[in-house]
Amino acid sequence: VQLQASGGGLVQAGGSLRLSCSASGSAFIFNVLGWYRQPPGKERELVASSTLAGSTNYTDSVKDRFSISRDNVKNAVFLQMNSLKPEDTAVYYCYAVAHPVFRVTSPFWGQGTLVTVSS
Repeated sequence: VQLQASGGGLVQAGGSLRLSCSASGSAFIFNVLGWYRQPPGKERELVASSTLAGSTNYTDSVKDRFSISRDNVKNAVFLQMNSLKPEDTAVYYCYAVAHPVFRVTSPFWGQGTLVTVSS
């Protein structure tokens, strides 16, 4: 499975970016698709996730600013990021967890895309 993330870049505070990630190379159905991020010098943290059933989850710091969506036909996940703040600066990683029917418990990871928010 290959996850290809794109959409990162440099943006001023208050601006917006849209991250995209698509999975290829397998016939898996993914139960969970989501995004983690790793700010400079800090640990990786969950940003947002989306389940096949339609539920979503956000870390508190991005609620009301970020929105996650997915395309189950294309095995893709998106992260719309609005009202960006300098503290959102990080490498963003998409991840995917296969449906339990496939009995693959380890998540798959994308290569990361850098988001830099200038003040």
